Amino acid sequence: MTTMKIVIAPNAFKNSLDATAVAEAISEGLKESKLDCQTICFPVGDGGDGTGALLTTHFNGKKIIEHVHDPLHRVIESSFGFIEESKTAIIEMADASGLRLLKSGEYDPLNATTFGTGELIKAAIDKEANKIIICIGGSATVDAATGILQSLGARFFDVNENELQHLPGSLKNIHAVNLLELDKRILQTELIVLCDVENTLLGEHGAAKIFGPQKGATNHDIRLLEDGFKKLCNIVYDESGKDMSMIKHGGAAGGVAAGLHTFLNAKLANGIDHFLEITKFDNAIKDADLLITGEGSIDLQTLEGKAPYGVAVAAKKYKIPVIAFAGKVPLITKEKLNQYFDVLLPISNEAMDLSTAMQYTYENLVRTAKMLGDLLSMKNNF
Repeated sequence: MTTMKIVIAPNAFKNSLDATAVAEAISEGLKESKLDCQTICFPVGDGGDGTGALLTTHFNGKKIIEHVHDPLHRVIESSFGFIEESKTAIIEMADASGLRLLKSGEYDPLNATTFGTGELIKAAIDKEANKIIICIGGSATVDAATGILQSLGARFFDVNENELQHLPGSLKNIHAVNLLELDKRILQTELIVLCDVENTLLGEHGAAKIFGPQKGATNHDIRLLEDGFKKLCNIVYDESGKDMSMIKHGGAAGGVAAGLHTFLNAKLANGIDHFLEITKFDNAIKDADLLITGEGSIDLQTLEGKAPYGVAVAAKKYKIPVIAFAGKVPLITKEKLNQYFDVLLPISNEAMDLSTAMQYTYENLVRTAKMLGDLLSMKNNF
């Protein structure tokens, strides 16, 4: 009987365990089982919260500490990853402009700013970074990157030539954008933005309407933000001929992707595809017997570019079976999911509320992995 090689490549279980802890829990359960197996932990990210830390660790980067402004303009300690050999900075937007930096009562989408993320970008340029990878998941903002741009020297004015304050709520009054004081070094720096959604900036599936409510936006706030984005788009189109309104991925992180692409020539990349490419994921899985992935919830939205879908597609190229663990899976079988995931395993063992289930994610993953290992061992013994 040969040893089974199993690659464990999960995403984070949001608000519960990071991807590294998820992979470790699954590996622990398999090792406790009767299965003769070799486990390789390869936690992954799709641009969401935690992706930057995974990349920094993968490339043995160092952590650079900086003091920046949080979404509500308070000074905090933050950081970014830096890979000295390639002069590459890895910035996690959530570390400066993240929802997790705010208490639930502080959500304020009309005033929350990405300014602090811009300060991290400037700090990376000061360290002579020639490439910056920005992971934009988990933001508290819906400002179309206006805060980042302000921190780098851009200015936004109303019809009376007064500089706009309290962006993005005041974007409805925008009349002109001034880039004369923009830090020119940023235009000489390769910017890659890892996106985990394909939404555009404007429209029914746009940044304000889809992501605004997640960050505390009321219906009134959504209308104000949408109006401001429309005016910004019109100004950009009149000045440059660029249409930033319908860029694929543009609505990600409250429109940050559209703003960075339009004003700073950033490349918008599918987060999981780019992650797997630069970490050479194919080399890790091509001779595997089984791939295990997972995240908090797996449903049809997973197929819209989320991490488990990306690793499943990679595995299927080599005809490797894929099993996905999740806190929640569809009650009724979805044929589209079955094309990528051979088995979907919910990890909960008994009925419990969400908060309790999240407290026991690690234990549930270990138990489910042990059960899976024991089942696979039985198969090998027949």
